[in-house]
Amino acid sequence: MDVLMQSLGEASVLLSLAIALVGGLVLSRIVKRFGMPAVTGYLIAGILVGPFCLGALGIDGIGFTSLENAEEYGILSDLALGFIAFAIGNEFRLSELKETGKAAAVIGCFQALTATFVVDAALIGLHFIIGGEMSLPVAITLGAIATATAPAATLMVVKQYKAKGKLTKLLLPIVALDDAVGLIVFAASFGVARALQNGNANMTAIVVEPLIEIFGSLLLGFLMGLLLSYAEKMFTSGSKRLCLAVTAVTFTVALSMLKMEIGGIHVGFSSLLVCMMLGTVFCNVCDFSADIMDRADKWTMPIYILFFVLSGAELDLSILTNGTVVLIGIIYIVTRSIGKYGGAYLSARAMKLDKKVTNNLGITLLPQAGVALGMCMTAAAELGNDGQTIRNIVLFGVLIYELVGPTLTKGALMRAGDITPRPATPHDKDQRQKNK
Repeated sequence: MDVLMQSLGEASVLLSLAIALVGGLVLSRIVKRFGMPAVTGYLIAGILVGPFCLGALGIDGIGFTSLENAEEYGILSDLALGFIAFAIGNEFRLSELKETGKAAAVIGCFQALTATFVVDAALIGLHFIIGGEMSLPVAITLGAIATATAPAATLMVVKQYKAKGKLTKLLLPIVALDDAVGLIVFAASFGVARALQNGNANMTAIVVEPLIEIFGSLLLGFLMGLLLSYAEKMFTSGSKRLCLAVTAVTFTVALSMLKMEIGGIHVGFSSLLVCMMLGTVFCNVCDFSADIMDRADKWTMPIYILFFVLSGAELDLSILTNGTVVLIGIIYIVTRSIGKYGGAYLSARAMKLDKKVTNNLGITLLPQAGVALGMCMTAAAELGNDGQTIRNIVLFGVLIYELVGPTLTKGALMRAGDITPRPATPHDKDQRQKNK
């Protein structure tokens, strides 16, 4: 019996991952019946196998027994985000950016800054109403976090429904730009928040460090992209070229995790920016990059499923019992949504884009997860109790956005004509007949 228990303990990691995959696949089929994207099913599966449902049984290997247990698999999430960013880099082909590049840059910056302005205005006003329940550093930091849009959920909806059209062509570059804009805004706002809390301003943290992170990330991604493009030409086998691309993304994610301090300046990298630049350079330099990208999409699907299931398992449902967090969270969600939609609508109109794109673009920018969570973890580590308040509010927002966002994105893409409904087949008619 002792041997059996020991072997079960050793197998618990693989059992948890297998159950996560099975749960994600089953829930994706269930939500499909309600017209919802598979991403929503993966997230719900994560909640069900997480510490507040199946994991509450406390049996190792049967779900995730705690939030800490789910976070232990974070390396898989980091890897998945790397591949997602690598795939988004494919949207920055120079031949296509000639058509959408200017509009994407203008809209990407304007909608992000508008979201920050609207959230800041609302929460700073709320601070003067409720006083000690929410400090100014919390309000200012939440305004900066509002810039971030989750590229993962958006990309998965686009891939699942094979979305193609004017909105999709514009959407993915904008989502990619959100990371760079968000890093700058967050660094500046967070510097101000720390100055308000501590009574002193650190201009290095506000100005220098975010610029180093952005330009350092782009340079690292550029060099890795050139290296991958050169190395791919040494092989002719499709399977070996795929293996090399997977190796390059994995190695790049590992490099982007490195952090150092030089002369009192903290130097780090954004894995999303690094891998986006890797994909961008590879797609523009390598002649057969499209074939490698198609192969990589098929290979990485299980990793994507695990990423979303783990994201669902890491959602802390206990925050729903905190009335203040829920109230501020609702205000954050509403004002961020207004800022995102309004900023995208106004800037798209200014760029004289198609009416269907103008009316639906802002809705596709609502999902929020990875980048926002990274920002709130930074705040939680450095702002004490205020940081924990920020973390809980962002977690509440992510919970709502991740469950509702993919469905809203699908609807917006359908209204824009980028998703074409699949024509009914004889099998579909037979199935409907059986259901009757």
